[in-house]
Amino acid sequence: QVQLVESGGGLAQAGGSLRLSCAASGRTFSFYGMGWFRQAPGKEREFVAAISWDDNSYYTDSVKGRFTISRDNAKNTVYLQMNSLKPEDTAVYYCAARRTGYYSDYLSYDYWGQGTQVTVSS
Repeated sequence: QVQLVESGGGLAQAGGSLRLSCAASGRTFSFYGMGWFRQAPGKEREFVAAISWDDNSYYTDSVKGRFTISRDNAKNTVYLQMNSLKPEDTAVYYCAARRTGYYSDYLSYDYWGQGTQVTVSS
């Protein structure tokens, strides 16, 4: 079992920055691929970024060059640094963990956090 707890969401102005953190329980964190997804009101959950157990990172096109995903296995934590925020980044952001499957497919993820709200004002 892996429990995930996100933090770091909040309100930011367009062009600003936020850093999300996701703390994981369990001793096997380093074996998991980790992902960030987001869901805006009235929209489906969408892939944002992922990082593999061996530190390969992946991003959806709309955040490339603005967001950076990283992990610290010693702290059982994955981060999402979000820069140059836009109002369209407003959503609830979810952290998730997977052992198999495809990094951008939410069905591949076995464990999910409760989500943290990110609101970007124009």
